[in-house]
Amino acid sequence: MNTTSIIDRIAGAPISWGVCEAPGWGHELAPDRVLSEMLALGLRKTELGPTGYLGAQPVDVRTQLGGFYLKLIGGFLPVPLHVDADLDLSEATAAIAVLAASRAEVVVLAARSADGGYDHKVSLSDEQWTILLANLDRVQQVVRDHGMTPTLHPHVGTAIEDRASVLRLLESSDIALCLDTGHLLIGGMQPLELLELAADRVAHVHLKDVNTAVAARVAARDVSYLDGVRQGLYTPLGAGGLDIAAILTALERSGYSGWYVLEQDCALDAEPAPGAGPALDVRRSIDFLTSVATSTGI
Repeated sequence: MNTTSIIDRIAGAPISWGVCEAPGWGHELAPDRVLSEMLALGLRKTELGPTGYLGAQPVDVRTQLGGFYLKLIGGFLPVPLHVDADLDLSEATAAIAVLAASRAEVVVLAARSADGGYDHKVSLSDEQWTILLANLDRVQQVVRDHGMTPTLHPHVGTAIEDRASVLRLLESSDIALCLDTGHLLIGGMQPLELLELAADRVAHVHLKDVNTAVAARVAARDVSYLDGVRQGLYTPLGAGGLDIAAILTALERSGYSGWYVLEQDCALDAEPAPGAGPALDVRRSIDFLTSVATSTGI
């Protein structure tokens, strides 16, 4: 069991405030509002959000975060790994360099679709799997060369989404995983199953709770991923269908010592009133984690 409480390893992410890299996602809150609300909630670490959200240069990122006493732990980087054996990695390499110079620890890769959206299933041929794995090795090395930990995030609407693709990835690559409790469930794999199979591969965690009725419609492609999010796909921790306490306990017992990033994806139509909006749900999730830590000792 880890000796550092989970309460000391909670981090934020702009996606919990509706800030997303996907095209047409919705109203984007300004960094000052997002970061000031993180500070007010007691968060001291955060992921970056979309590339460029906090500025194009490392000094911009550090200045933005420093103004709110926040530090960077990592960033989400979707890359179309399966589309081209000679994939140009210059854009990804530039984003990785900014993360490293901004003192990030982890790069959270996703095997994005060709168009960057999340609303259709990406199925790969054996040839495309070969391309994906080779490009993943290339990107991993770039991340390691910059002194950070590379992870792969199974994610709805990407090439690594469902249970079969996660299992094939585990067999075919040595990449560490970002365990996203919500995306994994929607893809058809229980988080606890992954932990039973490969807890030692988990190097980063995105915590989500899920409205299972909406999740079933998203998994069946009856509604798009974005529409599912707008319909309440993700709930504050403890308010959905996942046994978050059991997942946390399993992670801690496995020796996991990384961050727990609060990621309750939302999409906004307009600017919330002061004191309202996503920060209220993030507060509920923090309160739930505090309660779990107090009751279980983790």
